[in-house]
Amino acid sequence: MEANGFCVENCRAVITGASSGLGAEFARQLAPQAELLVLVARRAEALEMVKKELSGLKAKVLCFVSDLAKDEGRDAVAAFLVENGIKPTLLINNAGMGDYGSFVSSSAEKTRSQIELNITALTMLTHALLPLMERPAGIVNVSSLASTLPMPDLAVYAASKAYVTSFSEALAIELAPENISVCCTCPGPTPTNFSKTAKREDGSDTNRDGQGLLRIPPAQVVRESLAALRHGQACVFPGVGVSIAGRVFRLMPRRLMRMILRRRARNA
Repeated sequence: MEANGFCVENCRAVITGASSGLGAEFARQLAPQAELLVLVARRAEALEMVKKELSGLKAKVLCFVSDLAKDEGRDAVAAFLVENGIKPTLLINNAGMGDYGSFVSSSAEKTRSQIELNITALTMLTHALLPLMERPAGIVNVSSLASTLPMPDLAVYAASKAYVTSFSEALAIELAPENISVCCTCPGPTPTNFSKTAKREDGSDTNRDGQGLLRIPPAQVVRESLAALRHGQACVFPGVGVSIAGRVFRLMPRRLMRMILRRRARNA
């Protein structure tokens, strides 16, 4: 155990990107045991569908529509919590996006949006909410197995997730004395809407060779992430295959890794 863990029972959680995918799954698994869930995303209708699905369970569910890629969107979340007297005990930074294809052919707008959502939103929302959080507390930052790799045709996404992992592990050390547990979860390929939104209008995609060996369902990702938070783990790679791959990629000499990725790119 690296630090005191955080038990989610009776927590008051803020979940970003909660309208689908891992965010919605975090809500499903927390709803039977949490006191309150604040679901944050851009799509009001999708949020309401998740809320309806959770009706009748223990947690009170509130929806808040916000574009976290913008300063005003992040400020609005903090203001909503203050106005309603909500002192969260759990923050799940799940909102994120990717972009399949070469960096040189990417649109400046989508590249900027990736950085704003994957890095700036996660960092600044955490900064804004930490003073509002009641201790003991927990933070789960959703990173990716891609954070361990310099990934061609997914360069900005992988680099942004490397930031999330490094930031989270540093924050875990800083906040441990304040009784706040921080866990970074680094899932591999997971069947969510990520791939659909990451594809470009021309259908550009990334090399998916070998992904089938690492793919696990969202329910397992969330279950293992919450268990890691409970046990005080600063970083978790959900799934046996992803856990092994994460260790290998972190230990592999970067020169060897680049050579393998160059060969993979040529074959693709």
